[in-house]
Amino acid sequence: MHCRMRMSPWAYEAKHAALHGAKRYDEAIDAFKSMQQVIKESRDPAIRQLCKNYLSPSETVAVIDPIIHRTLKNCPLVVLDVTTGRLCDITQRMRIFKISPTFKELVSSMMKAMDDKWILRVIASFFGYIMFSHAWQGEEPSFQDVNMVKSVWNLPETPLNRKLRSFCNETRRLGHNWAWSDTCCIDKTNPSVVHQSLTSMYKWYADSAATLVFLAGVAHPSKPGDLTRSLWMTRAWTLQELLSPRVILFYDSEWKFYLGDAGANHKESQQITQELVDTIEIVRGTIVTFSPDDLGVREKLRLASTRNATVEEDVAYSLIGVFKSDIRPNYGEGADALGHLLEEIVARFGDVTVPACFHFRLQPNSLQPYISGRGRDGNLHHEITHQEALSIYGHINFLPPARFAFRRLYLPCIVFPIRRLGIQGIRRGNEKLYHAKVSGLGRVDFTTADDLPLNEPQKFAFAHPWIRHIRGPSSGIAWGSDSESDTDHESNLDGDARSDEVTPLYAVPEPQVDSYTQALQMIARLGQPFNALLLAQQPNGEYKRVAAEDEIVVSGLGTNVTSKNIRAHVMEIL
Repeated sequence: MHCRMRMSPWAYEAKHAALHGAKRYDEAIDAFKSMQQVIKESRDPAIRQLCKNYLSPSETVAVIDPIIHRTLKNCPLVVLDVTTGRLCDITQRMRIFKISPTFKELVSSMMKAMDDKWILRVIASFFGYIMFSHAWQGEEPSFQDVNMVKSVWNLPETPLNRKLRSFCNETRRLGHNWAWSDTCCIDKTNPSVVHQSLTSMYKWYADSAATLVFLAGVAHPSKPGDLTRSLWMTRAWTLQELLSPRVILFYDSEWKFYLGDAGANHKESQQITQELVDTIEIVRGTIVTFSPDDLGVREKLRLASTRNATVEEDVAYSLIGVFKSDIRPNYGEGADALGHLLEEIVARFGDVTVPACFHFRLQPNSLQPYISGRGRDGNLHHEITHQEALSIYGHINFLPPARFAFRRLYLPCIVFPIRRLGIQGIRRGNEKLYHAKVSGLGRVDFTTADDLPLNEPQKFAFAHPWIRHIRGPSSGIAWGSDSESDTDHESNLDGDARSDEVTPLYAVPEPQVDSYTQALQMIARLGQPFNALLLAQQPNGEYKRVAAEDEIVVSGLGTNVTSKNIRAHVMEIL
């Protein structure tokens, strides 16, 4: 009878090292486990003490798993595996990692000490992904299209499918496993997925290993200026796709590097970044290492005003990341989306240079002064007749929503012309205290460093920015709710809407009120204090804001609201 001799712990350790060096990681891990078993079962106390010098594979995996979870939490929900062409969610990517040589090498290498920084680097490298930026050209391949045929490599041979496959090929050539395209990596039939994607997209681009920009209209070989004139430079969504990534690469229509620049990052190309600087008119450093805090509110809105979106809501939703906004995407709300964004900007930044819809909640009996003709001080005031209330309501209610175009803000306002303008004195430095007699408002005092022509008061006006949608209990949309709806809606995010009827993600039925009550609610809002913009008319008829040293808070019209006091206009503001 022959007895099988067990190897010593040191022999198993040598075997593990040899197998690890040969990249036979499964066998190396088995040798390591055998070594630990020998140590554990040894009768020699000194050998058993060796246990504390080693880490078991299970201990290593227990450290690796939370790091994987944290990494994937900040990655896109679904990406393309560029090898198989399949769509992979977070669970599938984790499973692929667990059977990969990379994972096995990591476990095998942590025999004596845990190196968290090394683990983090390996995991970040494995799950690094490439983002796609492009202008939609029609019926791009969808999430359902790719799922149906199991892989992008099985899609029919069409120009748009070929564009997606070329993106995957280039991602693979650059040495990465995962690719994300807004065409097929968002299940647009799932409202929760659409919402999370829209609010996370800026961060996904910012955290990507690189963003590849395909300029379909730029012929090969490309020439200086082609990027400036490209359709890509006009789209709403591509503003954040330009600013947020740390690494960006531009390609012409044949998937050749723009201007033949084969550098690792076109944000480091002097020629290409200068072309971008000349086009969007911000400093090179801001383009290269952009942060949402780098630009002020007005500068961001100026950039947005040069971009177009096919879907009306995308004018606002494409700016969520740039403004670090918390608004809840809700396809179907139309122009109200921009109103919600502008409202939040004012609330968050305290910037009255953009239109604001200030919080207004009707309190019990708040309409009584307008019905009875008595003010809150008990004195008689102008009584608003039924006909006059409806007249004011109709005039204001037809104001169109705010919009950006041609580097201008078209702002619906209630306008109060200045009739007389005087100066009371000098405050700090060159700040001057002015007093103005204003139609509908009476006397208004304000401070500015600007020298205003006292003999031309008619060139100036105070404006009450007016956005119809008020956030509050009467709102039809519950913003910021944690509830999710399973209501289907679909948008392609940067292309044509695929459904003519889109339902809000979370709708609350509005109370039914008659038109007279709605008119009184509007008039009550006019009676509230508001932050006014001081505007100066320019030679061509547009207006420019006069920078006031302090916010100009106007007490409102009180109960003295008459149709002659209400001038509702859309102001073209530079």
